[in-house]
Amino acid sequence: MTAAERAIELTVAAARAASAKQAGEIIALDVSDQLVLTDVFLIASGSNERQVGAIVDAVEEALHRLGAKPIRREGKTHGRWVLLDFGDIVVHVQHADDRVFYALERLWKDCPVIELPADVMATASPV
Repeated sequence: MTAAERAIELTVAAARAASAKQAGEIIALDVSDQLVLTDVFLIASGSNERQVGAIVDAVEEALHRLGAKPIRREGKTHGRWVLLDFGDIVVHVQHADDRVFYALERLWKDCPVIELPADVMATASPV
């Protein structure tokens, strides 16, 4: 099984929104074969708590325009690791230090990477 078209559409919109706020190391993983709860994990980094918050706000706004509302939002108060669950996709926005520590990409390394559009990668700066 692969991620649904709607999940890919939301993933690209979320990645572009995160990229517009200079999120670092944006990666999308197709977790549909491993999890029944969601199709995609989108992971992005912010260099500080304020940037993490800005990225989260941008992602929520972009997906709201596409008719997607978060089912669950965790961690926004602290701004270190914010999880946004939109059903089809789960967005993880992590402080760069926490991203290295928790290494979600390593935990989900068996899942295929979803190729993101060039404009996402062109504006995203590594943290």
